[in-house]
Amino acid sequence: MTTKFDLIVVGGGILGTFHAYHALKKNLKVALLERNSVPQGATVRNFGQVVPSGMDLKWQNFGRESLEIYNDLHTQADLTIRKNGSVYIASNDEELQLIEELSEINKNNGYESILLSKSECIQKYDGLRSEYCKGGLFFPQELSVDSADMIVKLHQLLQDKFGLQIFYNTTVVETNEDDKKCIAVSSEGTEFHASKLIICGGHEFKTLYPKVFNESDLEVSKLQMLQTKPQGIYSLQGNILTGLSIRRYESFSECASFQKIKELEDKNSFEKKFGIHILFKQALDGSVILGDSHEYADARNADDLGFDLNMEIDEFMINEAKKIIDLPTYEIQRRWFGVYSQCKSKDIFEHNPSPNIHIITGIGGKGMTGSGGFSKFNIDKIYA
Repeated sequence: MTTKFDLIVVGGGILGTFHAYHALKKNLKVALLERNSVPQGATVRNFGQVVPSGMDLKWQNFGRESLEIYNDLHTQADLTIRKNGSVYIASNDEELQLIEELSEINKNNGYESILLSKSECIQKYDGLRSEYCKGGLFFPQELSVDSADMIVKLHQLLQDKFGLQIFYNTTVVETNEDDKKCIAVSSEGTEFHASKLIICGGHEFKTLYPKVFNESDLEVSKLQMLQTKPQGIYSLQGNILTGLSIRRYESFSECASFQKIKELEDKNSFEKKFGIHILFKQALDGSVILGDSHEYADARNADDLGFDLNMEIDEFMINEAKKIIDLPTYEIQRRWFGVYSQCKSKDIFEHNPSPNIHIITGIGGKGMTGSGGFSKFNIDKIYA
């Protein structure tokens, strides 16, 4: 069996899917090859927050374009998208100074943000503890999605309205290029032919290009997350990011006071050791997703991170979360970890094993927010 396309995309997560989408917009015939029955990787194991506010200027611009893309697609199908904004809650004077500085940066960038007083934050976010909150910075354009449902619905939309051909349960074991013709071979022996091929399979492209993989500077991050039981009639609007997020996210590193504040931090604290910052997002069923942590290993040594959940990390996150928001229940119904890959020296990993085969991965924690805008830019570049 041989199937011919203009473009083959290997990997059905958010990065691969948006590459496929923007190629479809160019009226190309596209095949998306996904090894599982539905995506199982970083795309479905995250908060579902689309937050350009947390990124440096380059990726904030990609993220802002992603907001427009998500909103447009949501008019065509229910992708679980809620435009309910993001807020960063400052817990002390240092963090308050950082959000004030970021507010000024965003004014210059033309990205809407609103400084909230302590009383405005407490009024807006039910259960927010007065002793924690000093003030907030609100980004009204930002989105929440339920990631696992969203990617399935996005696949269906691209099949129904844009003609995307998706091949689930298709594990690619070989790719090659011969005389400008790219071939992807599945484990069942099916050959997919196209003029161009894009691989967006996370750090697992090591199966296809082990030498490239082993010589790369990719590392993987393991993140622990939790989900409470549904909270009844309680409503927590938007993406809630807190003081540890302010001290971690790239956008704040562009603030004048950031380096001085970072130098005063305790480098040996538990939260620093495990890269913890506390976020909250309410899912459609009323439950609240909490997290997260970050443990790192070189991608070639990813197995060193193990498959277990560290209960000390979970207990620390729950205890910190209770200091921030008084939820009706902190009873946990689900715990999991996700793994994403990122580059140590670059903001994304791009490599061409041959002229028309493109490995694009290592987008790190920027995938849900940045993939829409970045993929448009990248498809335009590939097809220039």
